[in-house]
Amino acid sequence: MSPAAKKWVLGGAAVAVVVIVAAAFLVLRGGSTGSQAPAAALQPSDVAASYAGAWSRGDTTTAGSLTDSPQAATAALNAARTELAPTDFGAIVLHVSGQSAALRVRWTLGTGRVWTYDTTLGLVRAGDGWAVHFSPAVIHPDLKTGERLAVHGASAGNAVVDRAGKPLLTWQGSEAKAVDPAVAPLLLPAMARVAGDAAKGWSVVIVDAAGAERRLFGEGEVQAKTLTTSLSSSAQAAAQAAVDSSSVPAMLVAIQPSTGDILAVAQNSAAGATPSALSGLYAPGSTFKIATAAAVLQAGAAEAGTVLPCPASVQLGQRTIPNDDGFSLGSLPLHSAFAHSCNTTFAQLASSLPAEALAKAASQFGLNADFTIPGITTEAGKVVAATSAADQVESAIGQGTVQASPFGLALMSATVAAGKAVTPKLWHGLDTKVSTGYQPPSGTVLSALRSMMREVVTGGTATGLAGSGQVYGKTGTAQFGDGSQANGWFTGYRGDVAFSVLLLGANGSKPAVTVSAAFLGGLG
Repeated sequence: MSPAAKKWVLGGAAVAVVVIVAAAFLVLRGGSTGSQAPAAALQPSDVAASYAGAWSRGDTTTAGSLTDSPQAATAALNAARTELAPTDFGAIVLHVSGQSAALRVRWTLGTGRVWTYDTTLGLVRAGDGWAVHFSPAVIHPDLKTGERLAVHGASAGNAVVDRAGKPLLTWQGSEAKAVDPAVAPLLLPAMARVAGDAAKGWSVVIVDAAGAERRLFGEGEVQAKTLTTSLSSSAQAAAQAAVDSSSVPAMLVAIQPSTGDILAVAQNSAAGATPSALSGLYAPGSTFKIATAAAVLQAGAAEAGTVLPCPASVQLGQRTIPNDDGFSLGSLPLHSAFAHSCNTTFAQLASSLPAEALAKAASQFGLNADFTIPGITTEAGKVVAATSAADQVESAIGQGTVQASPFGLALMSATVAAGKAVTPKLWHGLDTKVSTGYQPPSGTVLSALRSMMREVVTGGTATGLAGSGQVYGKTGTAQFGDGSQANGWFTGYRGDVAFSVLLLGANGSKPAVTVSAAFLGGLG
């Protein structure tokens, strides 16, 4: 017989594979999906090709009917598919010789998991034609009666647990899937990818009636270690409930200052499914006064108790800087100007600072740092040296070219709380790579900032958090677009939890304070 090109039939699609054969691959009578001639009418090459085609299509009933033991064959073929759960499968006839046919079988058992082997079909007389002689060896040459195939690897148990050991993703086949899709939905895909990357090892085994196993094929380590994320399920639930209470797009990131562990990342449905909380850059508004105050203190331009003017507006060069709603507080200490968020006070102070002072201070809180965290992309912020006097005063109040993400502002507050550079982490056991690190301000400067941030809550712009425990923080309102709308911010910490909240289009910081109170209340 002349050589012919054969095809793998995978999941109903044809994938070309050229094979030189010694027997013709005859097309099933009536078409591959139509009626077929009875087995008795088929010749050896016919029955071998028909059997391979039906098995490839997953038509185990037809494949079984082409054997001399239809019920047993159909049951065994179904059991193999159930046990191995292939994403693709194919079988082709290599050649037919006398009363046997050489068959090549290929199972795709997940991404990058391909198992290929050859087996032999015995062909026997069936009336006037031929049939496949069925035995378990038809499925695999080493398989015997009473045995079954199984896949081992990261296919059972927990894939990812939270910091308290609560399962977040479990292995279902070769995939890590969420136990509860509503828990950390922004991070679940990333965690599944990391778990999948760590679970490269796998094997196919034969299991006998007594449960003993022998390995047929595999790659790498068989069982992946359960990964532990830094996330706290309770903090994540509190964060999600808090942002869901907002009617405008809301985001929240929480970090543990002492360890750098990312405790929660949440957005409401209005904020969308893209994790903007981690990498979206926005004008931080007056939350940036944490960095401006640090620059002022380090430059010796003022101390926390220095009395300074807080007029309703101030003209600096060609730029007029107003306070929100045009309030005026006369003269007051720097710490009170911070608590009440006097734009005019901080703009005047910044106008006398060196052009690079604010960018340097921002870097001391991690806003220009860069980290590679397995599974996620983060962007803390972008603050560069001022290019003009107008740029300098706008930057001082978190407008102009200054940008930060909710992740970045949570990192800023974590730095104040910890008194050290904080390396954010999503995993216990998988390191964060610090591409661009940072060093915090001195302990003296940080001590002053903590006092100022506490006053924001006890007697400043965030008194809505006065009943939420010993909270330290800073509010912010940042105009965008044509200036008619503004985003609202709060960033701060309580105990060993630092966080930031951003509400898009909230037109003030009070809604962000309300969401912050809901978050802290949910933490208990």
